[in-house]
Amino acid sequence: MASRVNQIESRRPAPRLYLVTPPVAEPAGLSDALAAALGAADVAAVLLRLAATDDRTLINRVKALAPIVQDKGAALLLDGHPDLGARAGADGAHLTGIAAFQEARALLKPARIAGCGALETRHDAMLAAEADADYVMFGEPDAQGRKPSFDAVLDRVTWWAEVFEIPCVGFAATVAEAEQLAAAGADFVAVGDCVFGDARGPAVAIAETARRLALAEAAG
Repeated sequence: MASRVNQIESRRPAPRLYLVTPPVAEPAGLSDALAAALGAADVAAVLLRLAATDDRTLINRVKALAPIVQDKGAALLLDGHPDLGARAGADGAHLTGIAAFQEARALLKPARIAGCGALETRHDAMLAAEADADYVMFGEPDAQGRKPSFDAVLDRVTWWAEVFEIPCVGFAATVAEAEQLAAAGADFVAVGDCVFGDARGPAVAIAETARRLALAEAAG
């Protein structure tokens, strides 16, 4: 697990991909698409979003998908559920908001990754950094699917990259946004629906995204 944790904790000269799954109710329905995406590009981490159910079923869903992710050397993070990580074999969790992060930190650190998103203000982002977050995320949708304006996300990523050492993840709704976030200095670029919802298939979509990130880095 140490090698996967280090992928999130270490800053890199080129941005890496952070893949966000659709909400998972049935692992078999995602496994092929997830394997295809991970086989087509270098992915640092996968954020597994789980449809609500009882804890035992959640753990079984994680265990069904974990080998697909971890055998590719990527870190498997749960969207919430910091209490289930150890039992399910996940590498950590992503927490929504500074209050949730502060509450969950002791359950995760130092053995597992603890990331923080839904940071509404710069002050909240700095609080997450001071509380030893492994990364901060800017721009992800909320529970109703609403996102901040992309200009605001781009501004936040640019500010963070210029000032702070803790890695930041910029959430991209499109491949074009991914390229702009890479150019702005994001350490990781999160992609979700634009990969899994692409009519060409997730392998083609994520390979194109990786190519565009490389071009953005070369241009920078």
